[in-house]
Amino acid sequence: MKNIVITGSTRGLGLEMAKEFLKAGCNVTITGSKPESFVNAKEKLIGYEEKYIYITCNVRNKDDIRRLWLQSAEKWGSIDIWINNAGQNCPREDLWNTSEDYIDAVVDTNIKGVMYGSRIAAENMLKQGHGQIWNMEGLGSNDMIIEQTILYGTSKRALTYFTQGLAKELKNSPVKAGRLSPGMMLTEFITKSPTGEVSSVTQDHQFQKVFNILGDKPETVAKFFIPRILSNNKQDAHLVWLTNGKSFQRFLMAPFHKRKLL
Repeated sequence: MKNIVITGSTRGLGLEMAKEFLKAGCNVTITGSKPESFVNAKEKLIGYEEKYIYITCNVRNKDDIRRLWLQSAEKWGSIDIWINNAGQNCPREDLWNTSEDYIDAVVDTNIKGVMYGSRIAAENMLKQGHGQIWNMEGLGSNDMIIEQTILYGTSKRALTYFTQGLAKELKNSPVKAGRLSPGMMLTEFITKSPTGEVSSVTQDHQFQKVFNILGDKPETVAKFFIPRILSNNKQDAHLVWLTNGKSFQRFLMAPFHKRKLL
C-alpha cells in the first residue's frame, strides 16, 4: 500500500489519478488551491473517505507546499509518491496582449511551484530513504511551438529540462524522479479560459478536427498511468500516453473511426 500526494487534484487528470490510486488500495492526499475547490471532487470519492485527506495548498506558496508534506506525512507515516500536477493556463493570445498577472501566474505555478514541490519532496524523501517524484509534462515539452500558447509551452519545456536534471542529481540515491506525458485531454484547460468562459480554441474547426482524433478523457489516461507509476523502479522514467505510433495510427484510422470529444 502506497501513500500518495497529488497537487492540483480536485478536478481533471489530478482527480482521476487520485481515484485510480484509491481503487488500487493507496492512501491519497488530494489538494486544491482553495478550500471550496474540494466541494465537487468530494462527490466523486464516495466510499473512499477513510483512504484520503484533503489539504488546501497553493503551489505558488512554498510554505503551503512544506505544510502539505508535513501534514501528509503525519497522516500516512511517509510519502511514497509525490506528483506535481497543479498547473496554470492563460488566455490564448499573443505575448504582448497577455497581462503581467498571467505571466506571473504561469511562471509561479508551472515552474516555481514544480521546483519547490520537487525540492521539498526530494529533501524529505532522502531523509526517509525512499520515494518517487513525478512531474506533469504538457504542450511545449517536446519543443513544439504553437502561437498564442508560448507562455504555457515555455513553462512545460522548462519542466522537462528540470525533471531530467533532477533525475541526474538523484541518480545515486533511493529517490527517483520521472515525467508523465498525458497528451491531449478533454479538461477545463481546453474547454474553459482562465476566467471560466468558454475557450475560443474550442470554436476553431481545425483544432476540433485534430483534438477529436488525438484527444482523450482524463480517466483514460489515469488508468494508463497509475499501474505504471506503482510498478516503476527506474530513474528518469518517462510515461507517455500519446506516443508517435499511437498518433499515427489514429490519423490513419480517422476516416473509419469517428471520435467526437469536442
